This record gives sequence, structure tokens and C-alpha cells, in this order.
Amino acid sequence: MAKVVIYTDGAARGNPGPGGYGAVLISGEHRKELSEGFALTTNNRMELLAVIMGLEALKNDGCEVTIYSDSKYVVEAVEKRWVFSWASTPNFKNKKNPDLWLRFLKVYRRHSVKFIWVKGHAGNPNNERCDALAVAASMQPNLPKDKGYRGEENTKLM
Repeated sequence: MAKVVIYTDGAARGNPGPGGYGAVLISGEHRKELSEGFALTTNNRMELLAVIMGLEALKNDGCEVTIYSDSKYVVEAVEKRWVFSWASTPNFKNKKNPDLWLRFLKVYRRHSVKFIWVKGHAGNPNNERCDALAVAASMQPNLPKDKGYRGEENTKLM
């Protein structure tokens, strides 16, 4: 079973506003960086998308994955198993970011995943790199639309 460490971060300027995600994947001697920006999105969407893109980048199923994230929104939703309860209810589509959570669940189930929350902007080099990737992605010109962003309901608290 391949062991992979993924660091993730998301950013949005304005929340909602232009945003981006960054992910750093590490497996043995291999390292890969991912990032992308969107014209109008939220920080939480980008935090979750960073995790999804990191998991989707894995070439083989069955990896043992440790994800480091500074997003309590993402880490607690998974580690406290809230997202699994949400997904089994008829009103799941009324939760924040159901498109991304469904996409997450699909790729999450292909691996053995553990989340570790890290304090953001606290000097962790890989977390800082993800932040730099996310912010840089959010500042690119001619950003595409975040097709799943539904508007103000995404900024409400759970």
C-alpha cells in the first residue's frame, strides 16, 4: 500500500471573491504541487477542493493517505463523521457545498485517509507552500467560473 502525505490549503479574497487552492503531495522521494484559481468562490470551497484534487491526483486506489489541513471545516466534517451523516439525509443538497462533498466522498472511499489539523500560518513549510500556491492561483488573470458555487448560501454557518 503506497503511503502519501498531502498538505492542502484554500484561499478566497473577499469570501466570496476570487479564490484558489494549493496542494502538495509527497510520497517517498516524489513531490507534486497542484493549484488552480476561480473568479468567484469561497474559502471553504477552496479548502475542500484542495483535498479533493490531492486525492484525485493519486494514480492508484488503496493508498494510505495522511492529509494535513488548516481547515476545521473540512477536518472536523470528516473526522467527526458529520459528512457521512449529511450524505445519508434527503436534505443533503441544502448543506454547504454538496457538489464538492459528494465528489470528496467518491474519492475518499478509494483510499485509507486520515486527517490532521494544523494551525495555519504557523511556520509549517508545506502548509505555507500550499497557502502561497492558493493565493497565487487566486490572483491569476481571467480566472474560470467555479461552476458549483451557488451564492450567498455557501457563506452561512452550518
